[in-house]
Amino acid sequence: MPLGYLCLVLHAHLPFVRHPEYDDCLEEDWLYEAITETYIPLLDLMEGLERAGVDWRLTLSISPTLAAMLTDPLLQYRYLRHLDNLIALARKEIERTRWQPEFHVLARMYLERFEHCREVFSAKYGNNLLQGFRRFAETGKLELITVAATHGFLPLMTVNWDAVRAQIEIGCREFERHFGKRPRGIWLPECGYAPGLERYLEQAGIRYFFLDTHGVLFADPRPRYGVYAPILCPGTSVAALGRDTESSKQVWSAIEGYPGDYNYREFYRDVGYDLDYDYIRPHLHSIGVRHNLGIKYYKITGPTDHKLPYVREAALEKAAEHAGNFMFNREKQVEWLYSIMGGKPPLVVAPYDAELFGHWWFEGPEWLNFLLRKICYDQQTIKTITVPEYLEMQPRLQVCQPSLSSWGYKGYCEVWLDGSNDWIYPHIHLMADRMVELAKRHPHAPGLLQRALNQMARELLLAQSSDWAFIMKTGTMVQYARERTRTHIVNFNALYHQVLHNTIDEAWLAQLEARHNIFPTLDYRVYAG
Repeated sequence: MPLGYLCLVLHAHLPFVRHPEYDDCLEEDWLYEAITETYIPLLDLMEGLERAGVDWRLTLSISPTLAAMLTDPLLQYRYLRHLDNLIALARKEIERTRWQPEFHVLARMYLERFEHCREVFSAKYGNNLLQGFRRFAETGKLELITVAATHGFLPLMTVNWDAVRAQIEIGCREFERHFGKRPRGIWLPECGYAPGLERYLEQAGIRYFFLDTHGVLFADPRPRYGVYAPILCPGTSVAALGRDTESSKQVWSAIEGYPGDYNYREFYRDVGYDLDYDYIRPHLHSIGVRHNLGIKYYKITGPTDHKLPYVREAALEKAAEHAGNFMFNREKQVEWLYSIMGGKPPLVVAPYDAELFGHWWFEGPEWLNFLLRKICYDQQTIKTITVPEYLEMQPRLQVCQPSLSSWGYKGYCEVWLDGSNDWIYPHIHLMADRMVELAKRHPHAPGLLQRALNQMARELLLAQSSDWAFIMKTGTMVQYARERTRTHIVNFNALYHQVLHNTIDEAWLAQLEARHNIFPTLDYRVYAG
């Protein structure tokens, strides 16, 4: 029997970005990059573990917005077009670097990766990667959980609990639509928790959720085992689990963690900026601006502008070394925790953004592969586990009221509410009130009215996405985030007044339904309670 358990949690999420009104869209690359660099490598990892007979466990949240994009035919087609463009560029790079052996081998690596991604995406999974994740979930190795519908930051939505309930319930319904059953767990967007959320989680059938460390440590009463055992929210059957700071920081921090090692690939050096403009122009978007193309030839090297060529073999050796170091640290951590917890096996919860693995940290999927294999074969102190498995083994939980918290900067709401983004909240709060008002006024809306109310719900949900406030705060793609927020506010309010005055413009509504087509089975009555 192991002395303790490790729950690895990857949070896969991207905001809903789909622009059929343009032939190509720079922001849609967020999805295409994540598919190539994170989601397909994760599926490859799981397939390799399965072939090798490794006993592994992993928890993966897939946000409803990400699931909607992964199953959208337009975006699926555009992803294949994106890959074909990269394959053409990689072939040119093989020719260009033929007298530069240190780069030539990397050009061949990228061509093989892009061609492999095309084969996996199109031939193996029929353009729908959710089929792969669902298959591994059915084996019991992968625990899939949901996310609030559009990743709304729930602590700042509690002025209207009906809107909070809708975010949670729609997230569960979308999960069921894609994976055939209701989820047992949920990832609260940004780990954002406010007291009272657990009631709505329980109504939706959720059994557990994750919190940042201080959300559990500041619970009332203070948990006896800290973050190393789940706690039970008062008056419910919903368990809360806190993030282990030590294991998390060791991975995600580019300064103190593994991803900053000098042997790993440098994210910020890309041929989209390094090479002659006329050479790469055929591979850029139609607007012609330089952007990352995904071919990167240099390693981090150190705090210098003079970067050295990336050496794949050295990077993989370092990933294996770091996996062993992480496992050793968890073994010692679990041994100490077991000794002070009176024989109760501790649960170490280590959550990360999924896109860290492969996109930001190129070697991340290999590190995870090494780690899961080492844990299976090289020691007996710890074992990977899912939350339902742990709760079945340890059903008796301490009852505590978790504290308001998030995993954002300083741990509360500052990232999503400051001078850069506070203007959005009067609008989305009013929109939520109006949505609830009309949902209760029209419990059985027919035909065109029903369509208008459903589209109002979509516009509200898309405006509530925490991603827009986050982007405004961090200063990246600010104009896009502001425009997206304004667009959904304007669309919602126009529909609201059309519904009030019975003047619904069906042609315009049809355009909105085609452009913002998220959640096709959405029922506006979820806002009526």
